[in-house]
Amino acid sequence: MNIPHTDLIRLGWNEWFEERAESDSADILARVVAVDRNSLLVMDQNRTFRAKMAGSYRHQHHLLQELPCVGDWVYVEKDETEKLGLVHTLLERRTHLRRKSAGESIDHQMIAANIDYVLIVQSCHGDFNLKRLERYLVMVQEGGAEPCILLAKTDLVEPEVLASQVAEIRSAGITAPVLTLSNVTLEGVEEFNRTLLPTKTYCFVGSSGVGKSTIINQLLGKEMLLTGDLSETGEGMHTTVRRELIILENGALVIDNPGMREFGILGSKNGVRDSFTDITKLASGCRYSDCSHTNEPICVVRDAVKSGTMSQEHYDNYIKLSGESKFNQMSYTEKRRKRK
Repeated sequence: MNIPHTDLIRLGWNEWFEERAESDSADILARVVAVDRNSLLVMDQNRTFRAKMAGSYRHQHHLLQELPCVGDWVYVEKDETEKLGLVHTLLERRTHLRRKSAGESIDHQMIAANIDYVLIVQSCHGDFNLKRLERYLVMVQEGGAEPCILLAKTDLVEPEVLASQVAEIRSAGITAPVLTLSNVTLEGVEEFNRTLLPTKTYCFVGSSGVGKSTIINQLLGKEMLLTGDLSETGEGMHTTVRRELIILENGALVIDNPGMREFGILGSKNGVRDSFTDITKLASGCRYSDCSHTNEPICVVRDAVKSGTMSQEHYDNYIKLSGESKFNQMSYTEKRRKRK
């Protein structure tokens, strides 16, 4: 790779960012490691230091999604006499992971940026939920990263239960890689470790207590991230309180995430389409090119449900996520219009 900022490659820098970098900027290029309210923790090729947003940037950017998040690349003005760096510019994001803000607010909440792979973690014991998995996949596909499903705590279920869960994922038309592991028996851990590549960024998402921090600690070989005690059901307690970018010994970069109770979808038409590929392929046979698969005549998607070749639950979740995305996008567009 022949790019000027070779000293940043280990932090995830590549030719895509180099093409969009400011060639005449005197500021330092750095990657956001963590966000603590109005303060950023950033890392350049030499060190990790604190920074804050310049007042001019905040004045010009009012939307939550326009503010730096973990994984972003920023230009930082750093005077050695000052304790804090000053962020003036946010580089274009190659990929992103975002959701609708929690509650009634209609806005995007950035989770992470410039990630290569999103690891969707579900516990085989008590947490496995195909509808929630499809919801995560929509968000990942919409942001441009590659999804990978990680079924954890396999030691808490019988082999036939695990096999049925994998079969259920495949029967829903989900083609993303599925990995399984147990941090107790260590089964599957070595195989998972081999999938993590140097300079690539991996973001862990999932519900509270599914073992995301435990998995990362296993990768680090030490208790860097706090983990909670197991509950009476064998599930973990929520412990992660902030998102943080960590570099593993093999050079891979990982981002841990607090568990998310609410996971709203906003403006994810392409994400829905790319996540439900089986329905997308069938839709080409419908009478209308813009068929909603609800009331139109000659709808092969509804015919597949009637014939039993597609499950009612899978279809219902597709309709629900499509409607939610469309409704929230309309509300978001109206909100933006009122701001102008």
